[in-house]
Amino acid sequence: MMLGFFIIGPYWWLAVPGVLIGIYAQMKLSAAYSRYMAEGIESGRSGAEAAREILDRAGLTSVPVEEVPGHLTDHYDPLKKALFLSSENFHTRSLAAVGVAAHEAGHALQHKAAYAPLQWRMALVPVTNIASQAAFWITFLGMIMHAFMFVSIAIAAFTILTVFQLVTLPVEFDASRRAKEQLVRLGIVQGHESGAIDKVLNAAALTYVAAMVAALLTLLQFILIARDRD
Repeated sequence: MMLGFFIIGPYWWLAVPGVLIGIYAQMKLSAAYSRYMAEGIESGRSGAEAAREILDRAGLTSVPVEEVPGHLTDHYDPLKKALFLSSENFHTRSLAAVGVAAHEAGHALQHKAAYAPLQWRMALVPVTNIASQAAFWITFLGMIMHAFMFVSIAIAAFTILTVFQLVTLPVEFDASRRAKEQLVRLGIVQGHESGAIDKVLNAAALTYVAAMVAALLTLLQFILIARDRD
């Protein structure tokens, strides 16, 4: 969405690493997910069943596991205190489906434990939504007007987005750690299957790293543009 604006800017080349890392991360995730979506899990659990077991064992019996449409639309909503799984991960009895479902259950475990980075991310969501909208309009107007009159607003917006992405990293990595720990401890995943879970969750985590790098480089672009105007 934002690349078009920066191609016409003097520091367009700073966008390239973020774009390349983002493409690589998506390719890694797609490859790992597709491979292990086709590989059944020995315990025979579906994604929904694995998530339900993890939640129940943690005393989170009131947290529902619901099905939502879309591809990899899986998420935990801390406001609704509900876990949502895409149809394929909800029903499929595969290593990938169970890995993704367990990761989302890991967020519920974080919420129960009042995990600080998750609390920070929740607090940042409203202002981050505003910053995302601001970033879109800055991009759109910049593409049309070929002007850099919104640099100060852009710096503020992308500072917020960068901070949000930085806070997101420990949240996502910790959720994966909790997921892998619970899957093995509860016997949902056998020891020799844990490597596949690692590959799926590590590939997913790389997409968050890519988003953080892209946000940081975009912020740097605007900071350099502001410096040149001084």
